[in-house]
Amino acid sequence: MKTPCNGVFVCASRNGFGLRFLFFHSKDPLLCGCLLSGSNRFSILWLGAIKKHNLTKRWLLKIIDEREKNLDDRAYRNIQELETYADNTHSALLYLTLEILGVRDIHADHAASHIGKAQGIVTCLRATPYHSKRRKVFLPMDICMLYGVSQEDFIRANQEKNVRDVIYNIASQAHVHLEHARSFSKNVPVKAFPAFLYTVALEDYLYKIQKVDFNIFHPSLHKKSTLLPLYLYIRSWKKKY
Repeated sequence: MKTPCNGVFVCASRNGFGLRFLFFHSKDPLLCGCLLSGSNRFSILWLGAIKKHNLTKRWLLKIIDEREKNLDDRAYRNIQELETYADNTHSALLYLTLEILGVRDIHADHAASHIGKAQGIVTCLRATPYHSKRRKVFLPMDICMLYGVSQEDFIRANQEKNVRDVIYNIASQAHVHLEHARSFSKNVPVKAFPAFLYTVALEDYLYKIQKVDFNIFHPSLHKKSTLLPLYLYIRSWKKKY
């Protein structure tokens, strides 16, 4: 399918690995390739946001390019590869959110980079039970090999100590990024804090997985946190992230 979008064409085709996109970038620096599904309403909204807030096209293209590279359903070779993916998607989206809030600050950008990486790592962890049931594992291979854990261990929902050690190692990386992000808090403009409130959800998940001794398949991890809205309100009121 090829859909015109104000000078941008998006080609989409479906194969055994899922939906694939080819992007042809416009010469107009305000325009970028957009994900469309039978309608250009999404692209119109994006274009409006780009013009209204003077958004940096580079961040939009980073998200698109990185998503396109990750359509082959393979595991990350190492934690650095997962962090690169997270930085080019989650962090890039945070940079755009900051621009919408009118924040262009180096300290806020540093915090956003680490929060985005933490978010990418936690998202990978949270999705593991879902993917495992479909015989897919995306956790970093270098950490799995370090503890002698195979993809089959996750597919079989193995809960042995070495499997939990893998989860602990990966979760620890997310925690480190959160701590780094908070180390910039004194220099980050208060105006940027709403963009960083997602750290509350990340911290909540990391706390819950620690509570079940890093058993990624524990049923409690799939339950909604009823206190999460309260935690968000408190952080927002205290102007903390």
